This record gives sequence, structure tokens and C-alpha cells, in this order.
Amino acid sequence: MAESMVGLKRTHRCTELNESNVGQQVTVMGWVGTQRNKGGIVFVDLRDRSGILQIIFEENDIGSEGFEKASKLRNEDVIAVVGTVENRAGAVNDKLATGKIEVRAKQIRVLSQSDVLPFPIEENSKTKEELRLKYRYLDLRRPDLQKNIMMRSKIASEIRAFMAKEGFIEIETPMLGKSTPEGAREYVVPSRVHPGSFYTLPQSPQLFKQLLMCSGYDRYIQIVKCFRDEDLRADRQPEFTQVDMELSFVDVEDVLDVNERLIKHVCKESIGLDVTLPLPRMTWQEAMDRFGSDKPDTRFGLELVDVSDVVKNCGFGVFTSALENKGSVRGINVKGQAAMPRKKIDALVEMAKGSGAKGLAYLCINEDGTYKSSFAKFMTDEELDLLVKAMNGEPGDLLLFAADKNKIVWTVLGQLRLELGKQLELYDENQFNFLWITEFPLLEWSDEEDRFVAMHHPFTMPMDEDWQYIDTDPGRVRAKAYDIVLNGVELGGGSVRIHQADIQSKMFEVLGLSEETAKERFGFLLDAFRYGVPPHAGLAYGLDRFVMLLMHADSIRDVIAFPKVKDASCLMTQAPNVVPQKQLDELCIEIKKPVEE
Repeated sequence: MAESMVGLKRTHRCTELNESNVGQQVTVMGWVGTQRNKGGIVFVDLRDRSGILQIIFEENDIGSEGFEKASKLRNEDVIAVVGTVENRAGAVNDKLATGKIEVRAKQIRVLSQSDVLPFPIEENSKTKEELRLKYRYLDLRRPDLQKNIMMRSKIASEIRAFMAKEGFIEIETPMLGKSTPEGAREYVVPSRVHPGSFYTLPQSPQLFKQLLMCSGYDRYIQIVKCFRDEDLRADRQPEFTQVDMELSFVDVEDVLDVNERLIKHVCKESIGLDVTLPLPRMTWQEAMDRFGSDKPDTRFGLELVDVSDVVKNCGFGVFTSALENKGSVRGINVKGQAAMPRKKIDALVEMAKGSGAKGLAYLCINEDGTYKSSFAKFMTDEELDLLVKAMNGEPGDLLLFAADKNKIVWTVLGQLRLELGKQLELYDENQFNFLWITEFPLLEWSDEEDRFVAMHHPFTMPMDEDWQYIDTDPGRVRAKAYDIVLNGVELGGGSVRIHQADIQSKMFEVLGLSEETAKERFGFLLDAFRYGVPPHAGLAYGLDRFVMLLMHADSIRDVIAFPKVKDASCLMTQAPNVVPQKQLDELCIEIKKPVEE
């Protein structure tokens, strides 16, 4: 039967005690991690969010009734203990912060009893994630998860503290807004007061933070929930948290400067990591050409090599036809892997096909200098030698090639590079490589929509020297946009915004938005721009991703208290769920069942 804690007040968390407290009477409270009954003495590992403290129960100290309670304790019972701090009589436990001390109990109260657990509460749990997410409140008791969640809190606090010193003002923006269909799929919220009308949950506070610049707030920050109704993966959730900021009277260098110093501060204060400034930079074009990705992992090599000029007149039709279709032929040199089993190479070929390629060409350079290749019979010895030389090939190397449109070649080799880096353990897990990617294309062509679309959003400022090409060669125009990348993961991105009416109108025109459509979607922002708008720029980080990488977590689910699974449902609460018909009637909503194929 549960007891009251009336008359007791916790004096310390478990790991707040150390050798300086020896001899003191303390009151500690928490969960029973383990209980070991050695006959006349009971040992309990008491656990709270700070860690573990060993408690000793002996009948002479605590009385027969108290000793009986201690003898019957089960894992995850919640107890309060009054006792005296002592140096450990037995062996010191170097694995615990409290490994040199223990508390000799004089009084115990069982505040709550636990049923049999569906899985053990332990670090690095081997229990299936689905079961742990169903009982997330138990999963969150695991020390490794608690460490992640508390680190997330610390990082958020450090961000706020640093930005406040830099003159940023924290301002909340609305959760219920207007649909702006340019971008990811939105979550829609029906209005009861306005039947047939809907709010949407924000994908980001983009328009509101630009309005705040129009309102003269100069430097804005918000740690804010955002929502996207997209398919999930390891680093994506339907609701996620952004560190969102906007600055007035700035250009690219100002934004990068304050954020570099923010990153340095947060990394030092959270995990003791010294980040060297300035951070390296790379243009989008260089990143794609060298790594096949606009978020390259620079902890290892395997860089792409363009061999289009070398093979343009060769006899291998796969290469030449790709070039005739204005594509390219590129390769990567996997050093020392010429003896890779054919089964593994075939798996890489299938992976390339899964990324959109028609196939993957390979050439193994044997130790005696001869070649084993999937395409050697189509090329002369001289052509093969020139190709190997261009790839800096040496005996023992494996050369992999993709030939297609640039976008496909980059995607295929970029993903292949990451897979090989992981398989061959080419990078240090404890290394943190930050990188700015700059000079993104302003626009990208969408085959699906048969038009140019904004690579970031329609309010991104073009680079001054490129604006002259907006009519004649729109794809050539670069943007004043920038992403911050860490170990191959995009942490965040931003841009300088358009604040001139003529450039904004032209941008809408290029994107195929009529003046009427632009007014309907963004009229309130365009109206605000008529009354004096400062030059401004901004950036937003994914807080979940940042914490995940700093804590070496496998997924952002490991740094979010109550995450969703891949179908955007919550296994614990069973959300989303049906609502009563009365609610639907109030909202003037009728459910139409999906048509079965």
C-alpha cells in the first residue's frame, strides 16, 4: 500500500551527494533500479534523473518493519529514504558518479508500487522500438534517453542565453495560420466559427518573421514547433522544433558570423567541443561536383571525379549516349577494394538502380595492373588506361562509374559514397565537421510541374550579379542562400530576403504566379512591404537534428520526448483517432471513405 510523503522533504537528488556529504543525514527519493537481498542486508540502487545512488538497509538501523518493506521492493517502486551518507564499505564502483559513497537507511516509505514491467529499464535497450514507444513514459526513464532529453533542454537554454546577449528578442508567432501551398504538404485545421474555412499549422514562421522585420524588431528569435504532413524517416517528424531567427540591416556575412559564434558557444557549453572558426564554406556547385550532395559529409574522401572529357569518344555506348543527352560520366575511386566480392558489387549496382540509375559500371584494378571490368570489352586498352589515370587509379582500387543526367549521377554517386563510407568505416564517429553551403541556385526545374520552382522559397534574394539572366537563363541565377551542414546532415538553412517590390514581382512571374494569385496567397506581406521594409535575412535550425548529432543518437526519436512513428501516429496515445460525430457536425465536416482500389 502506498504511503504519504507528508513530513518528508527531499534534500538531494541521487548524484548531488558525494564524499563531502559523509556523516550527513539526507532524504532521497526515486525509483528502485535493482534490489539485492543478501540475507541480513538489502542493497538497493535508487535512481532519479541525475543517476544512481546505493542504499543499504539493515534491520538494526531501520527496524523490522522497515527491513521487511525493503525486502519486498520491486523494480520501479517509488520510495523515499532517510539515512546517513557513508563511505562505501565494499568495493568502490568507478562506473557511478556516487561510486565511493552509499546511504545507510534509517527510514523508508514506499510512495508507489509498480506492476511487472513490459520491458526492463536499462541503457541501450534491446527491446523493440514499437513496444518502447507504446510505453514511452517507461522508456523515458532509461538513463541514456534522460541524458538526451536533459541535453536538449541545456542546448535550448544556451541558445536563448547567447542570442539574448546578441540583442535578439524572443517573439511567439501564431500556430493557426493561412494556407500557403508553395512548399510541403500542410496540416489543415477546420474552423467551427467559419464553416468551410480552414487554418493550417505552420511549416515555419517565415512570413510572420519577415513581418516582424517590417515592424522594426530588428533581431527576432523563436524556438518553435513546426508541422509538415510528409513521409517520415530517421531525421524527420510530422511536428518538429526549429530555432528560428531573422535579422534586419544585414547581408550574408552578418548572418553567418552570428551563427558561427552561436554554434561555437553551444557546442562548448553542451558537450565541451571546441569548434574552430571561421567554419569552412563551399558553394553548392562545388559540393555537387565533389560529393554529389548539397549536404556533404566531409569526414572522409571518396570524392566524385568528372571523366566526361576522357570518355566522350570511347566505344562504350552507355557513356557516350549520356553525354549526347547533355549528361555526364562521373566516378569514385574506392581505394584498396578491388577484391570486393562480386555479391557486394552487385548490391551496390542495385542500390544505384534504386536511386534512379539504369546501372553502375565498375572497373577493378588487379594487383598485377590488369583490369576486371563490366565494360572493358567496349573500350580499347588505351581508353581504359586514360580512364584509370583520370581516376588516379592504382593496383588494388575499385572504380565505380555512373552515366546519366547530372542530377541522377550526383544522386547515385552521392548516396553510394555515403554507403561505402559507412560500410568501410572511413570516418571517425566522434568527429564533427561543420560546413556552410552557399550560392544555391535560385530556381530548379520541375519536370512534374513543367516549370521553374523556388529551390528555397519565393522570397529568396538573387545574387546581384546574376539577376541579369532571370529572363534569358533563369537556371543560371544563384541565390543569396546558405545551409549549415554537420557530418552530412542539413542542420538548417536560410537566405537574404527580397525586400524590393520589383524583384519580388518578377520572382512571382518567373514562378508562374499571377499577380492575382500572389496577392491572394501573400497579400498581407506584400502590403506590409509598401510601408518601408528594411533589408533582412534569416536562418532556421532543426533543433531535433542538432541534438541528435551532438548526442550521437541514431534517430531524432531518441531526442524527442513523445515522437511519432513512420505513419505519423503515436503508439502510446493512439493518435490520430476518430472524433465524435457531434464534433464533425459542429465543423460542418462529412467523412468520405477512401475508395478501395
